[in-house]
Amino acid sequence: MSNGESTLRQAADAVEEASNHKVLDVLARAGFAVMALLHVILGAIAIAIAFGHPGEAEPTGAIAQLADNPWGPFVMWGCVVACLGLALWQASEATLRARSLPRKERLAKLVSSGFLAVAYGSVGLTFAGFALGQRSDSGDNTRDFSASLMDHPVGPWLLVALGLTILGIGIYFVVKGLRRGFKEELFHFEGTRRGRLIDSLGVTGHVAKGIALDLTGLLFIIAAAKHRPEESTGLDGSLKALQDHPFGPTLLVAIGAGFIAYGIFALIRARFGRM
Repeated sequence: MSNGESTLRQAADAVEEASNHKVLDVLARAGFAVMALLHVILGAIAIAIAFGHPGEAEPTGAIAQLADNPWGPFVMWGCVVACLGLALWQASEATLRARSLPRKERLAKLVSSGFLAVAYGSVGLTFAGFALGQRSDSGDNTRDFSASLMDHPVGPWLLVALGLTILGIGIYFVVKGLRRGFKEELFHFEGTRRGRLIDSLGVTGHVAKGIALDLTGLLFIIAAAKHRPEESTGLDGSLKALQDHPFGPTLLVAIGAGFIAYGIFALIRARFGRM
């Protein structure tokens, strides 16, 4: 090994050791707790919509619920720090901690944890926007994004590709839930009565989240097929579209309850899960 490679390895080892610091672990767990709370609020909004009450069943709608209280600005900035800490932890998972894995596993970790790092970072920036008074509607943003894509010749194909990607992520969540693939993340209560309850929450939550994502992906594909970008309304639009179907409200309540179950599971994972 050359001196240059040795120096780079030593630097990477030092950065990895820094990423294992207790502070980042606490921030990452706090970030998981924030995401859990958002899922619980999303679930409550979905159930409220099923009974005819107004609401935005999307991340910005859930964040608005947290912002609309006397401690809103402090809560927003706390969530910014937690989500960005979680994003940084996921980035270190994708790069530094994956260095010793076999090539295929390292690539898979880079894609999965790298995607999560971007996703959590985006949520953190959304919290920052609310903290600064710059509120946004993700449904409107989704429609505007879809419309801008449709203005290009390959736009419809890109919209279909996006829909298929979201559809694939939804299927992944459903399969992960049914196969209990989440157990490797949380084994603190393995073999106990609490463990069986947590397993039930994990299965229900992952399947419900997967179904909601599949509905969202289908709306993107339908919007591209019809050349009507206004129909790609994100999670909020996909859930509200269920209201027009005979069994829609019942399914909406089931999905909302599933989101709440996922949030409770994620909250337990934030406290006791493997990091």
